[in-house]
Amino acid sequence: MHVHILGICGSFMGGIAAIAKSLGHTVTGSDTNVYPPMSTQLEALGITLTEGYDPKQFDPVPDTVIIGNAMSRGNPAVEYVLSRNLDYTSGPQWLLENFLKDRWVIGVSGTHGKTTTSSMVAWILEDAGLNPGFLIGGVPENFGISARTCDSPFFVIEADEYDSAFFDKRSKFVHYRPKTLVINNLEFDHADIFADLAAIQTQFHHLVRMVPQNGLILSPHNTPAITQTLDKGCWSEQQQLGTHWQSRLIQPDGSAFEVLHHGKVVGEVHWTLLGQHNVDNAIMAIGAAHHAGVQLNDAITALQRFKNVKRRMETKGRVAGVTVYDDFAHHPTAIASTVAGLRNKVGTARIIAIIEPRSNTMKMGIHKDTLAASWQQADEILIYEPAGMNWSLAQAVQTSSASAQCYQQVQDIIDAAVRIACSGDHILVMSNGGFEGIHQRILTALSDLPTDISDHD
Repeated sequence: MHVHILGICGSFMGGIAAIAKSLGHTVTGSDTNVYPPMSTQLEALGITLTEGYDPKQFDPVPDTVIIGNAMSRGNPAVEYVLSRNLDYTSGPQWLLENFLKDRWVIGVSGTHGKTTTSSMVAWILEDAGLNPGFLIGGVPENFGISARTCDSPFFVIEADEYDSAFFDKRSKFVHYRPKTLVINNLEFDHADIFADLAAIQTQFHHLVRMVPQNGLILSPHNTPAITQTLDKGCWSEQQQLGTHWQSRLIQPDGSAFEVLHHGKVVGEVHWTLLGQHNVDNAIMAIGAAHHAGVQLNDAITALQRFKNVKRRMETKGRVAGVTVYDDFAHHPTAIASTVAGLRNKVGTARIIAIIEPRSNTMKMGIHKDTLAASWQQADEILIYEPAGMNWSLAQAVQTSSASAQCYQQVQDIIDAAVRIACSGDHILVMSNGGFEGIHQRILTALSDLPTDISDHD
């Protein structure tokens, strides 16, 4: 079968493409941003890519067209599909019908931590010899790829609440029908498609209703938004982080902790990750893997060999004594957790936080009242204010007790960071986009400075 994918270079759709190819289909696709690394990954699989949405790409006519949720009416390729009555579907629906329906699906959902937690679950199962398939919105370092199929009955998927397609406004995850469901947390986000938190809770309740009676739902204890959702109706076993599963920090930065099951210590994890949020992610991953049959000691041992996902507190380089990190945080809660984790690691060393408020929700100003509080553990904050914002970031800066400045040009942020950085500092870049290659540009600019930058200004 010839499958053509519109919007193929997104992390989810690229994963769909890889899975379709592994199932023996001929796969082609198009996108407006056909560039590495996704383009090279897809081309290495033998997938032909087209730049843009000219209808000529439908020659020869594919058997089915998978339409990504970034596509909308008015797009020439979409209009061609509709006008010619070509067979089309969404990515999540195609995945269910062609692969997931016969699998033990482990879905990891929530506002934060989906990519990291799903990567942990996949690695624990892999280390235990269960050979899982997976589709994750990032690249787990233990695997080096974001998606794969296997003969194993287990399939781990990052269960995203974003909508499925322009013709299917249900959340992606309602198509996945998990047997094991993790709900890490639940906050208001994606304001471009959800009116309020209640609208998101409705979608999560649709997901909860699909978990079978012999399934398991893992969630944090005493989280009102999740409790309210589960109280709408739940027919599956429930286990909570904080009651059934607990952690106890050995190191304040989260680099070592005890794992407790029903109040009893069952082992210790010593690893390279930082922060209470990652400790919580790990406990959830252990619980999910245990439901799939992994012994607790095996899960704990596997986590000690876990390598973090790219762009999750990833060290990009160290020049002149200054360390530069890349992190995906783009919501106030995630920003606060990331900064806190780094603060616990570096102690009193200076943290220069660079933030790009790139998400649609952030640009709309939904988090403007909580943004400043999220960065207070950093020493200097440099904020990029892109064009098209519905509000001024100056409002957040004015309420910040930590030193914060706004910039309209990325180069100005680089200049400011290099100007104030001293040996021993930590530059933490937080964005869910490419941010114009700012990480390497900072490292390059630092390398051009005199060797000793201990006191330059």
